[in-house]
Amino acid sequence: MNISEFCIRRPVFTTLLMLAIAVAGVAGYRSLAVSALPRVDFPTIQVTANLVGASPETMASSVATPLERQFSTISGVTSMTSTSFLGNTQITLQFDLNRDIDGAALDVQTAIAATLKRLPAEMNAPPSFQKVNPADQPIFFIAVSSDTLPISKVNEYADTLMAQRISTISGVAQVQIYGAQKYAIRVQADPQKLAAYDLDFKELSDAISGASSNVPVGVISGDKQFFNLKVMGQPNNADGFRPLVIAYRNGAPVRLSDVATISDSVEDLRSIGNINGKKSVVLAIQRQADANTIEVVENVKKLLPIFVNNFQLRFSLHQCLTVRFR
Repeated sequence: MNISEFCIRRPVFTTLLMLAIAVAGVAGYRSLAVSALPRVDFPTIQVTANLVGASPETMASSVATPLERQFSTISGVTSMTSTSFLGNTQITLQFDLNRDIDGAALDVQTAIAATLKRLPAEMNAPPSFQKVNPADQPIFFIAVSSDTLPISKVNEYADTLMAQRISTISGVAQVQIYGAQKYAIRVQADPQKLAAYDLDFKELSDAISGASSNVPVGVISGDKQFFNLKVMGQPNNADGFRPLVIAYRNGAPVRLSDVATISDSVEDLRSIGNINGKKSVVLAIQRQADANTIEVVENVKKLLPIFVNNFQLRFSLHQCLTVRFR
């Protein structure tokens, strides 16, 4: 008895077998990962260092060079590429395919720690690094804009609420922010006015730093009580900095507004995102290497009504998904 005769004599069994194969095929098809490119995992680490206001030449000589010299001592590095521009340096390290990425990350962290003493003291934060795959590109973009709120408020909402919530979705590797517009108070000093009061930029900088510092003052302790001292009244906006006294001349105070123009602004005026000609903050979502692209995008879209309901937003679909404040 061959297979054909066996199936003809048992039609019910044959029908159930075909249905089982069809169901298994549909289930297998739905579980297939969808990706435009094949999965390629390169052991690559990207190091980022920031020094506000520094020129590309300064970033290359004072920041990139000491880091590159230390990174060159790490075993397994096949290529090292650095890019320096205004206030920022990015160094990309690619390792041999046999090198474990976690071990490489530990070596990079050790190299950064060994270089800190040779980096400029003006750096607000030490260099940071992340494990990246150059083959991975963002799979979804969300542009956030507003007709009424300043772009710094939009950036705060996108960074602290939307990006953090989206990062918790299964399959999302990271959420990058393009055109970041973090709030900052901008002080533009007038050299002629500074000279008139016999002041220099260092005195001005020291006075501003002292007023904006948030460091512990100390404690007062007794037999029964213990108090932690805290300085209150740190300025939160441009209006709070204008009456700041930076020096005394002939017994009269010289205020910051006398020698400079103070305004509410953003950290980087040269970085901006646009959607339909309007200033925006763009969230670029990257998926994990083994995640289903379509599933990740659908899960991100499911979050948008939550943002709408909780924060009174309205959104519309363009080339990328655009979220707007009312």
